[in-house]
Amino acid sequence: MPSRVSNSFRTHPAHLLYKQLDFNSVKELPDSHAWTSLDHHEYPSSDSSSIESVPVIDLNDPNALRLVGHACKTWGVFQVTNHGIRTSLLDDIESAGRSLFSLPVQQKLKASRSPDGVSGYGVARISSFFPKHMWSEGFTIVGSPLEHARQLWPQDYDKFCKVIEEYEKEMKQLAGRLMWLMLGSLNITKEDVKWAGPKGDFKGASGVLQLNSYPACPDPDRAMGLAAHTDSTLLTILHQNNTSGLQVLREGTGWVTVPPLPGTLVVNVGDLLHILSNGLYPSVLHRAVVNRTRHRLSIAYLYGPPASVQISPLSKLVDPSHPPLYRPVTWSEYLGTKAKHFNKALSSVRLCAPLNRSYA
Repeated sequence: MPSRVSNSFRTHPAHLLYKQLDFNSVKELPDSHAWTSLDHHEYPSSDSSSIESVPVIDLNDPNALRLVGHACKTWGVFQVTNHGIRTSLLDDIESAGRSLFSLPVQQKLKASRSPDGVSGYGVARISSFFPKHMWSEGFTIVGSPLEHARQLWPQDYDKFCKVIEEYEKEMKQLAGRLMWLMLGSLNITKEDVKWAGPKGDFKGASGVLQLNSYPACPDPDRAMGLAAHTDSTLLTILHQNNTSGLQVLREGTGWVTVPPLPGTLVVNVGDLLHILSNGLYPSVLHRAVVNRTRHRLSIAYLYGPPASVQISPLSKLVDPSHPPLYRPVTWSEYLGTKAKHFNKALSSVRLCAPLNRSYA
């Protein structure tokens, strides 16, 4: 993430005056982490026997372009197989996450994120918008992980850094491939997206790696791992371990669990792709719930455009019947808006309501 994007967080620091909980030593859910039923069940959860499930798409399928487009339009999220990321690399990044979060709290705090910073260990930045704390801890990596890795493992940081750097490289390549499937399904070409570069490889785009830990919780029905939110990205690619917890909000259905399937990655539409598609592809509201006996680990790759690029509805998707629904905004500016307005950020950059409801 370029420095201009990082500066958005410095402009809107997260004032989280909160002592990190040592989850391993807690036998009962503290009141500070107890969410009321109203907070937790704002929308009902769908019956587990429901036939509705998040689409799973084989990227080698000849119909992948059409399937991705349909999933983006109707769900805002899908899972992918045959994505090209080696199983061994997914195992390695999971192992790196486990080794990090299993460190003693005092050791992890040596790599704490500063209030006006982006990188490092700490609670979710969205925590400041809620009266209760979340049952999770996170570690954000922007650029090289070297500085924080040295603080965590003074004598043995090299392996962690190599895994992170390889994972980021592979994720960026996959994100570019997914972008063209998503945009291609809207008949968007390289000529329509100048900032994708002459080769259409999104070379100037950047990503942030977010490692999340959701420890086993003594009272999971009254706790929240990560509160409902949309991502301030073009798209997000998520690897989750074999413990369930991710839920997405499905209109007319409620919360739907995205089950961890071996070898799959979860892809969700972010707010910036919502803007770029002029509302055709909605960013999906999602959250993480926790488990009584099992620890959940997830690794999210948050993918965005070059910091200075103005993101606005693509001209090919705009006409007199479908006016632009959002004003142009850079990723840096939008992150600042999100830090200030949270889930109302998208509506704050909206210009008008859609003339044709089926379109947006």
